[in-house]
Amino acid sequence: MSAARVSTAVLISGRGSNMQALVEAAADPHFPASIDLVIANRPDAAGLAYAQAHGIRTALVEHRNFASREAFDAALQAQLSSHHVEFICLAGFMRVLTADFVAAWAGRIINIHPSLLPDFKGLDTHARALAAKVGEHGCSVHHVTAGLDEGEVIMQARVAVLADDTPATLAARVLREEHRIYPLALAKAVRALASGAPSASG
Repeated sequence: MSAARVSTAVLISGRGSNMQALVEAAADPHFPASIDLVIANRPDAAGLAYAQAHGIRTALVEHRNFASREAFDAALQAQLSSHHVEFICLAGFMRVLTADFVAAWAGRIINIHPSLLPDFKGLDTHARALAAKVGEHGCSVHHVTAGLDEGEVIMQARVAVLADDTPATLAARVLREEHRIYPLALAKAVRALASGAPSASG
């Protein structure tokens, strides 16, 4: 990694609201990471326009153009290498990366997930939390590993589940917490990487 701010790419599939939170945090020159590249796998990802409007380089690597996950990941890697990226944040990136890609970025790739991991891995987390009648729900920033949503947790935020919650109302409260903790967790992760210390919360 460079001695200055860590060059970071954000991978998105849609509006990229968590990417926007990271960009806003990185506008502070004292933030330890700089958001230098936004990559989308869908041409209609609205987050691309936001990144471009904020002077951030963008790339489209459309997954439908590749015959295999390995070919798609190779194209991703080519973009990351050409832009000299040192760290990756997944922000609503709806693709499962191959084990080889994840291994190559071990310790340098993180994701935000809308549940209190290890509970509710995968999709439809808010509806599943309501169906399970849990009293608390939330979000987790974690290291990415080959197992789906199985990497060590860096940071979590909790919200109370209300009696009249729907998946949409619960999602909205969780999303506010996602926007709050993702920049904090990114800063923690890159500082830990630079110092050689673990970033996971344990």
